Amino acid sequence: MKRRDFLATSAIFGTVGTVITEAGQGVMAQGSGLQKEFYELREYRLASLAKRDVWEKFYAEVAIPALNRLGLGPIGAFKLADDSSPNLWVLIPHATLETVVTLADRLLADRQFVERGAAVLQSPPDDPPYLRMESTLLWAFDHMPKLAIPAKGPERILQLRIYESATRAKNKKKIEMFNEGGEIRIFLKTGLTPVFFGEAIIGPRMPNLTYMLGFETKAEMDSAWKRFLEDPEWLKLKGDPQYKDTVSNITNLLLRPAQGSQI
Repeated sequence: MKRRDFLATSAIFGTVGTVITEAGQGVMAQGSGLQKEFYELREYRLASLAKRDVWEKFYAEVAIPALNRLGLGPIGAFKLADDSSPNLWVLIPHATLETVVTLADRLLADRQFVERGAAVLQSPPDDPPYLRMESTLLWAFDHMPKLAIPAKGPERILQLRIYESATRAKNKKKIEMFNEGGEIRIFLKTGLTPVFFGEAIIGPRMPNLTYMLGFETKAEMDSAWKRFLEDPEWLKLKGDPQYKDTVSNITNLLLRPAQGSQI
């Protein structure tokens, strides 16, 4: 990452502390003037790659435009880079909890969504468009309150990483390591460019934190991780005993954008 890009990005993401706003409306990240977002991360379990093609087209042509009409976006849609699974991941950013709660009803009240998506939405029970949908509600980190789109090229790679912790206290300590400890800043310095960081509020594999990184190519991703792992600041932070054993399991998914993805 070029120095001027790092400084500009740090000016957006860097914060100190939080200030509570109206109940249910989120938290303002002090120093940035930005309110922390919520993210719904969905994983659609699909029976085959053919089913994924149908669901991917539905999102690209029907669901994402409808979500945009409701004021939500940018919407991310992703699939595994190696196609080893037919599942599809969808990321929906929200400014408030209210839009999370009311989303399904507002979509079904959208005539274009219902009419254009009828073939999928009215699928017979013996041939559903997807097997199940698993959803996680995430709350943005203080030091990155808003989603960013660091990579836009046709070969871009997205890395979705989930850090599970043994207890909520350990989970909170790892989040502190990213925020006050400076791990996010070291990410930016070494070229690990984030899309979002989120604390899991509701969902599977609790407690956990989840984040996504974006790169123009896989080679860029590999180079950035090498710089990070060798960075003196990271090695010092990693050795800080207060952050020992804060992560019990890591899931690492290498994704590429699906059709219609805005991330």
